[in-house]
Amino acid sequence: MIRKILVGYDGSGSSKHALEFAIELAAKFGSQLHVLAISRPPEFGTEVETGAIMEQSRQYFEELLDPVKGRLGGGPVPTTFAVLVGHPAEQLVRYAEGQGIDHIVVGHRGHTLFERWLIGSVARQVVAYAPCAVTVVRH
Repeated sequence: MIRKILVGYDGSGSSKHALEFAIELAAKFGSQLHVLAISRPPEFGTEVETGAIMEQSRQYFEELLDPVKGRLGGGPVPTTFAVLVGHPAEQLVRYAEGQGIDHIVVGHRGHTLFERWLIGSVARQVVAYAPCAVTVVRH
């Protein structure tokens, strides 16, 4: 039985397809849906710069989730939203473990060539380390 579904969302086309798949899956099984956006910390910079960049990034992802919240809020699929900071694959797996997630849905590609590589790498890592079933949705 699939009770809790986690979807990684970054606003890319593939994450939008993953979200649609996760919504349909949650509706079909009567599951809770968890939508997780992950702000990746910069690799370099001073502590002050890093703090400001992370706050801007967190705000960006909060605003990115607003239309999704408006669409799903009060609908037939109970939905939880969260923005975390860290490496996307690590945060998805940790969140899944901590929340008792039964199924993770991730997109296969990102926006740019670099993001495609990065998101592809995230999908591979999630598949390798997830404590539950994972669906990778191709765009």
